[in-house]
Amino acid sequence: MQPPRPPRGLALSTMRLNRFLAAAGLGSRRSCETLVTAGKVQVNGEVCVTLATTIGPQDEVVVNGRKLRPQERLYILLNKPRGILCTAFDDGERGRRTVFDLLPREWPRLFHVGRLDMDSEGLLLLTNDGDLSLRMTHPRYKIEKEYEVSLDRRFEPGDALTLCRGVFIAPEDDAIYRLPAKVELKASADPKAEAPTRRPTPVARVRAKAEAVFPLDGNRVKVVLKQGMKRQIRLMFLQLGYKVRRLVRKRIGPLVDSHLRSGEWRQLTPSEVAILSRRSDVPPNPAPAPASARPARSRGPRGRGKTR
Repeated sequence: MQPPRPPRGLALSTMRLNRFLAAAGLGSRRSCETLVTAGKVQVNGEVCVTLATTIGPQDEVVVNGRKLRPQERLYILLNKPRGILCTAFDDGERGRRTVFDLLPREWPRLFHVGRLDMDSEGLLLLTNDGDLSLRMTHPRYKIEKEYEVSLDRRFEPGDALTLCRGVFIAPEDDAIYRLPAKVELKASADPKAEAPTRRPTPVARVRAKAEAVFPLDGNRVKVVLKQGMKRQIRLMFLQLGYKVRRLVRKRIGPLVDSHLRSGEWRQLTPSEVAILSRRSDVPPNPAPAPASARPARSRGPRGRGKTR
């Protein structure tokens, strides 16, 4: 199957300025409003700070010296391999690959919706639809993500309830304390004066919880989250004495695809986009579940290959 053609510019009808900027791939409508009020948007050569401005086919819009045109919406589901970064750019000296290296270069700028760390793998949504990206990531929408976790030892079933009740983690680091970045040294007249002692700086810890945790077999566990903290699953299991050996995201809201191989991508179907736009994050055909932990139950859209 041939890859999809590069998205063309939309046939522009009259629209509000924030919607135009969002359609050009600059983010959600709300974040685009910030660009307008900050005076970074020019319309027909003049700075525009009026949110109610209407843009028509004859108008020229420039942001930070770049002339914009709205693009067709693009929605991509990627099976991210391990060792690939979720970032648009990496330090050139390191030469590490990013998720955008797996996509056609002629495509417009896309954004990854949420992220997976370099050592994690599985489903990742990419789009230039800022409104949908906000809907999928903002905590108030409580979109579920399902993961398959492989641990360094057998999982104790009793720990499932602990993870669902919540544990306290430091989302910025694997350690509870870390050293300060700089220590100011002052000269002393006494050569025998002791050097200042580095004291650990406490890192704020937050309560992280799972919506559901189900042992699979041996050291494999299914975990469902609605939160989205940095390295959350790894840190939660670390608090209980486990180390995560492999972490694979299997579902994002209603999106599943067991036929998408590692490194492959496909476009979402119109029905999948419609479901996401309606914030329908509950998989079809739900079944009853124990109160202590609710499993992810879905029979999502199937598909082989890279495109649909």
